[in-house]
Amino acid sequence: MILNKFSVWVSTQVALHQKMANPWVLRKIVLPQHTDHAGVMWHGAYLHWLEEARVDALSKVGISYADISEIGYEMPVVNLNIKYINALKHGDEVILKSWLLDNIGAKFPWKTTFSKDNGKTSAEAIVSLVLLQRVEAGTRLLRKSPEHISKALNRLREGPKLTP
Repeated sequence: MILNKFSVWVSTQVALHQKMANPWVLRKIVLPQHTDHAGVMWHGAYLHWLEEARVDALSKVGISYADISEIGYEMPVVNLNIKYINALKHGDEVILKSWLLDNIGAKFPWKTTFSKDNGKTSAEAIVSLVLLQRVEAGTRLLRKSPEHISKALNRLREGPKLTP
């Protein structure tokens, strides 16, 4: 039941954000190291690209993941769901479009689509992260982000500003 409610919430959020915010875009090419012996993109390569898309978007709003980590914070993945629709193959040009959705409690969900350059969707992913602060006793889950991180997350939710 909880998963079903989450799925409905995600669908609603995605519809809202795809209408309201421009996506963060990362362009990639499927290289030999991304594929299995048959030339099909290996499922684990999607995870690398998802992280690269998030880190790239963060840097575009003026904060690097390295900076977040250096000042004592981490944003680990706590939930990941990928729906594979059409295989990506060696040589394919791929466009990743990502949106940071509204928080679910302490979770920061990202929606990402993988599309071939012809616009055909190949995969969809939802990745949820949390913000942790390193303390002497280990880590502490933050339900409220520090102001500078909160501002960056809000800029991410707004999407990139398109220039005419």
